[in-house]
Amino acid sequence: MMLYELPFMNKAGLTFVGAEASLIRIRDAEKSTIRRDNSPTDVCNRWSHQSAVINGTLYLYGGHAISSPGQTDNTWNNDFLSLPLTEGWDISAPKLTGLAQPSGPPAVSNGYIWNSYDALYLYGGEVSDTPAKTPEPYSLWEYDIKSSSWSQHKSPKTSAGNNSDGGNQPVQQAAEGAGISVPALGRGWYFGGHLDHFTTPGWSLQVGRQYLKSLVEFTFPGYSNDGVESLRGGKAAGEDGVWRNITQGGIQDSAAFPNRADGVLLYVPGYGQSGIILSLAGGTNVSFTQMNIIDVYDIANSTWYKQTTSGKYPSLRVNPCAVAASAPDGSSTNVYLYGGQNLIPYGEQIQYDDMWILTIPSFTWIEVDTTGQSVPPARVGHTCNIWDGQIVVIGGYTGPDLSCDSGFYIFSASNLTWQNQFTALSGGNTQNQQIAQQNDTSGLSGSYGYQVPGAVQSVIGGHGSGGATITAPAQSATQGPLATGKPITYTVTDSNGAVVTETGTSFVNGSSSDGHHGPNVAAIVAGVVAGCFAVLAAYLGFCAWVYRRQLALYKNHVAASQRAAAGGPGNAHEKAAFLSSEGSSDRRATNTSSGIMGSGPGTSAYSNMPPSPGVYPPVGGNSTANSSSEDLMRGVEPSFVGVLLNPRRSLRVINRD
Repeated sequence: MMLYELPFMNKAGLTFVGAEASLIRIRDAEKSTIRRDNSPTDVCNRWSHQSAVINGTLYLYGGHAISSPGQTDNTWNNDFLSLPLTEGWDISAPKLTGLAQPSGPPAVSNGYIWNSYDALYLYGGEVSDTPAKTPEPYSLWEYDIKSSSWSQHKSPKTSAGNNSDGGNQPVQQAAEGAGISVPALGRGWYFGGHLDHFTTPGWSLQVGRQYLKSLVEFTFPGYSNDGVESLRGGKAAGEDGVWRNITQGGIQDSAAFPNRADGVLLYVPGYGQSGIILSLAGGTNVSFTQMNIIDVYDIANSTWYKQTTSGKYPSLRVNPCAVAASAPDGSSTNVYLYGGQNLIPYGEQIQYDDMWILTIPSFTWIEVDTTGQSVPPARVGHTCNIWDGQIVVIGGYTGPDLSCDSGFYIFSASNLTWQNQFTALSGGNTQNQQIAQQNDTSGLSGSYGYQVPGAVQSVIGGHGSGGATITAPAQSATQGPLATGKPITYTVTDSNGAVVTETGTSFVNGSSSDGHHGPNVAAIVAGVVAGCFAVLAAYLGFCAWVYRRQLALYKNHVAASQRAAAGGPGNAHEKAAFLSSEGSSDRRATNTSSGIMGSGPGTSAYSNMPPSPGVYPPVGGNSTANSSSEDLMRGVEPSFVGVLLNPRRSLRVINRD
């Protein structure tokens, strides 16, 4: 993270301390002579910490914590804890485990923990101000899950790439920025934040806090990234990873793109080649970021765009938390934003307890109605993570009126309710993706079991499994991936194998958004089969209707014949009505057929008197119609198979009625 034309150590420009980037591994065996206490799990309150989820375990690091109400100093810590999400627990007794407090990573708050599939990476944050401490030169700290060990990557530098600085610049430690990890891409991002004397060694006290709008990207070890010059062509990052400081991505260097801190980032797959990142909320000490216009980052093109939202939108705020959940068929991604605070006017901060949904691709805000629920106290500086379709809220500053806070809350993203327990679901994969998305690495983690809530369905259409009918922004996008792309969608089946929603992979500029080219053969075959079944069902329904009509005519004919044989009145009229198109016993057909809707050739000239038993005059010029009518008059009951094999013949008979 770079800052130009600011005095460091009373000199113009930048002054940096540190050697070339290097890796120092600190393993348990090497630190066996140093006693490390386990992190405390029982605190009065916790906030401004960092959190991440890997394979069903939620990790917490650092931030502020107090052991008793009224504590104002020594709140910074490097506590390291874990919470299982593969088993259930009550919010009053979360199964929190205190891990060993690391001896190397610093005690910081308002940083971020990126996560790959097997490691955590601690970036940024600020050190204690009470008592005041001086930050060390920045190092990236990596925690390897398998070996339970920390590694120090000292003095990292940036690399040249798309829309970035020229490279070879020291990475700065920012705080209060917004972070996001996308393990499938092997990258993490940190957007905005600030620099001051609690983040940067040598910062002059005569220089005020500097807010940022740069986007720092870290490519995890072993992953490639075409946006970085040194990693193009499939080259993989080394054990230190690769950094890029993106400062010129489209509108990023314009006045319409303000500096900001204390916001959130969300990843949405699809649309562009690698998906998009949304920036929500945040601001500075004098202004807030708009909530009705969202900044959207196209990962593949390293470019920022703006997208207007629709609907009533949340109040301006900083430090909320947010997660994203995918519909089972991927037709919508729903962003949940909770809490935060308004800092203006100064000294009269207001914390929020509201929950909002931003549904993508409609980009419509929906306020969640929690009336009558046990809503947690309003808070700021909390974290949110999602697993099994449930949002796990941890910590948060709740203002001066609440002495201590339990600090663990669960919100059902499907039912839109606060609940007292976290319920672990069975059957999910290690990334907790929706079942239909488990063969696609871009499927959102934590969405397993999630169903689109009714409040969202009423806005975008569809049902719990997806099937959204609103497939583009309500306020049309004019450029960027939202103007040309679509979400990645999937076919969802129920437990019996029946198709619930049937969609295909989206295409952007002639190629599928998941990186594969060519048509979706499975979707095409499924569509053809479904179409054939629809035609067959319609044909069978038509034949059933014809059969019922013809059977009714047969029964009427039998009754008329019986009355005629008995010499009852009206029989001749009923017989003539059965055979004539107009139902008139006086009508005579001469040189034209009156047997089939008054059209077509024919020589039928029949008497309005019933024939003698056993005598059956011809009924029209068409042999098939004649034979069918003759069958009826001979007392031959029509069959459904006969109608099925020759519906045209039967239709001509019933049209005589």
